[in-house]
Amino acid sequence: MRPEELREQIARGLQAGAEIRARLAENCGEALMRAVQQIHKAVEARCKLMLFGNGGSAGDAQHMATEFVCRFVRNREALPAMALTTDSSVLTAIGNDFGFEQIFARQIRALGRPGDVAIGISTSGRSRNVLEGIKAAREMGLTTIALTGGSGGELAKLTDIVLLVPSTATAIIQECHIALLHAMCEGAEALLFGDSPLNPRI
Repeated sequence: MRPEELREQIARGLQAGAEIRARLAENCGEALMRAVQQIHKAVEARCKLMLFGNGGSAGDAQHMATEFVCRFVRNREALPAMALTTDSSVLTAIGNDFGFEQIFARQIRALGRPGDVAIGISTSGRSRNVLEGIKAAREMGLTTIALTGGSGGELAKLTDIVLLVPSTATAIIQECHIALLHAMCEGAEALLFGDSPLNPRI
């Protein structure tokens, strides 16, 4: 491929992602606000966020948990969030003894409490361990939020609040998930601590 063709291909990919994010901004406002309000309610009640996913989505879960525990755009008190993807001893023990599909469900049963929020991330909506984690969360009375794409798969049918990216391209879905996670962080900080430095009141 010639350099100019590669530049055009990269530009088309960036434009496609921008178009999907614009559609997301138009169509997901109500679900996003519901997610922000549930997160705000949980934090106000001294409950926590529990985040999980596979591969890049595991990294996204850790990313959002860090934004809450450390900071997003302002210095403020630490907020309770945990990624269920980080303890290699727990993950390998559960995977070995109970099966990989149980790695999130077993942690939720051990650590989840009514009032907590479980956030499952799966670009396809079909990741079995994410589905089992959401099922366990619902059984225990947690509020459930899904970030997914395409049709949403089974995950969209199981979850209280669904943030669905209107694309079947995994990379674009993942990019949009980061944007949605940041929007949830920004919204929660604004409700808890006042106007966001990213989007101050005019």
